[in-house]
Amino acid sequence: MATDTAERRVAHVRGVTVTALACLAGVAAALVSATVASGADDPLGVYVLAGAVIVQFPLLRVFEMAGIDLDVDEFGVKDYLYVAFMTFALWFVCWAILLQTGTSL
Repeated sequence: MATDTAERRVAHVRGVTVTALACLAGVAAALVSATVASGADDPLGVYVLAGAVIVQFPLLRVFEMAGIDLDVDEFGVKDYLYVAFMTFALWFVCWAILLQTGTSL
């Protein structure tokens, strides 16, 4: 019973950490895209998104070394696609709002 609870807690912390990092990376990428890209048709915004996705995986390893049990070595294709999609979704929504409102940073 105690082992089951501990395993569920580890899985929950892993999910929350990965989701939070992906969402924050998406918002940060949108802010950077709004700063460096000249508009929606500038490919530099997409390059920023790609960089945000790629940077997350070494950052997750750093979190794992800091003591958070993430099991990054056990990431499968589904996990990588989840991180990429969550980052893209938050980037897309936030950057679209920034472009629509004409906000300049």
